[in-house]
Parts: sequence; structure tokens; C-alpha cells
Amino acid sequence: QLQLVESGGGLVQPGGSLTLSCTASRGTLQYTPIGWFRQAPGKEREGVSCIGNSGSLVRYSDSVKGRFTVSRDNDKNTVRLRLDNLSPEDTAIYYCVPARWVTNATDDGRACIKASSASWGQGTQVTVSS
Repeated sequence: QLQLVESGGGLVQPGGSLTLSCTASRGTLQYTPIGWFRQAPGKEREGVSCIGNSGSLVRYSDSVKGRFTVSRDNDKNTVRLRLDNLSPEDTAIYYCVPARWVTNATDDGRACIKASSASWGQGTQVTVSS
């Protein structure tokens, strides 16, 4: 079973940037859409971005569109999420997970969901504060 590990989180000032990585610790992710999700303290987990197998199909939630960029390098078994122009509202634990596309999603933040066979990992903490 594919297992993913998130890394790259940290403390950053408002307006700063981070690049999160999602690497397969077991199995290969090259055939699987990957979703990025986040959970802020006291809030439900929400979708951030989705990327298809080849990387040509991507989606972003409205709250991060234009600031976050998802990419993948299947040769390195890695998906990355570049976070730019961060604000305190982006503070959360970020998770990557094997995903499946949602037909007729109501918005791009719900374009993909966790695959039923996948499990949530530990995530990586992003804290935006001055």
C-alpha cells in the first residue's frame, strides 16, 4: 500500500514562502492523483490542491489560488506544494494523500478526496506568524 510522508513545514513570517514535499516511503505515487489538505486548529480538514497522475491536471481551492503551486516529479516519487505570500490564515497542519477525483465538484477545493484505501499521515506543520 502506498504510504506518503510530508515534510518542509515550519515557521514563516507573513508574506513568506515554503515548499512542502510529499514523498512515497513505500510504493510508487506515479499512477495516483495526490491531494493536499490542511487542518487549522479548531477547524475541519479542508482541501487545498489536487494534482493528477501526469501533473497536467491541477486544482486549487479559492483561498490559495494564485499563491500555492502544486507539482510532481514522478521519477523522484515526490509531489511538492509551493506556498507563497503566506498569511496567518494559512497556519495549519498540511497533509498529502492518495486521492481520487470528484465528478462535478461544487468548487475546486473539493475537486478530489482521499482515496478510500488511503490513510492520513502525520502531516507537516505550517505556522505563519510575525
